[in-house]
Amino acid sequence: MARLSQKSESHERSLLVVIPCLNEEPTIAQVIQGVPRNIKGIRTINIVVIDDGSTDQSATRARDAGAEVISHATTLGLGVSFRDAVGIALSKRVDVMIHIDGDGQFNPADIPLLVEPLLENHAHMVTASRFAQSDLTPNMPAIKLWGNRWLAFLVSRLTGQRFHDVSCGFRGFSQEALLRLNVFGGFTYTQQTFLDLAFKNLAIVEVPIHVRGTREYGTSRMASSVPRYALRTMQIILRAFISYRPLRFFSAISVIFLTVGLCFLAFLGSHYLQARAFSPHIWAGFVGGSFTFLGISTLITGFIGDMLVNIRMNQETILYYVKRGKLDKPRTQDSMKS
Repeated sequence: MARLSQKSESHERSLLVVIPCLNEEPTIAQVIQGVPRNIKGIRTINIVVIDDGSTDQSATRARDAGAEVISHATTLGLGVSFRDAVGIALSKRVDVMIHIDGDGQFNPADIPLLVEPLLENHAHMVTASRFAQSDLTPNMPAIKLWGNRWLAFLVSRLTGQRFHDVSCGFRGFSQEALLRLNVFGGFTYTQQTFLDLAFKNLAIVEVPIHVRGTREYGTSRMASSVPRYALRTMQIILRAFISYRPLRFFSAISVIFLTVGLCFLAFLGSHYLQARAFSPHIWAGFVGGSFTFLGISTLITGFIGDMLVNIRMNQETILYYVKRGKLDKPRTQDSMKS
């Protein structure tokens, strides 16, 4: 387990609330205005809205509500917006970042519930959980409820930890988590952050929170098409898992190939012992040999992937210390003005 921050509990820290936004004109100001201005243990609170190419007046409404707005010229995806959020949080040297959707499904008044475990050094990442308690389960379409629970089950099995909700867009991150996070892909970030931080042995805590099951305005850009969302999410999870556990993944495939191959070879060997001839089942030798070759090749691929992961983790460690070094440097007068 990565070491949790040892800052004193009396140390008041800074909080950045990041709100991704795409055509959320009816709700974005309400979300911004609902962010608590006084949170125990927090000295300063800043709000940044990342406008992902909105075509309505979302950016204007956000500025009028008092938030700093970062706008994309075109829609790049929630994953890109999240990476921007991490970069902004690190550039501002904040101690805690809260990421909350701008569609109004989450109550910003619940932000202190996510901040508290981070301030008390109980977690590196805190996520709101819609399904941890049955009485808090929101009213939502059955297919989406089933899909969320299935994704939580899959991520739990892959990480060896028990999670109830891995798709919620209301989360909190410590500075340590922000420094260690490296996520890719433009579509989403939600499941990948679980895998990335869990595989790096950072502590993840779920906080049961009641949220709206459906949007009051508009439609979700993520789950407007359930099959599309499921397919793209599975691709992200699979890629993330292979990126950290290639030997485990390819070994499982190798076992299947080797089992099939050895069964065919055993069949051919049994026939030879009885008939003292390979014919007419010589085909079993070709099939068995092919599957055995595939099994060995796949296993070798896993070993090569495992070595590449070790190299990449060394590079991520170097990157972590580079970013940490930048944070530890005192701000120059010019950078403080910017």
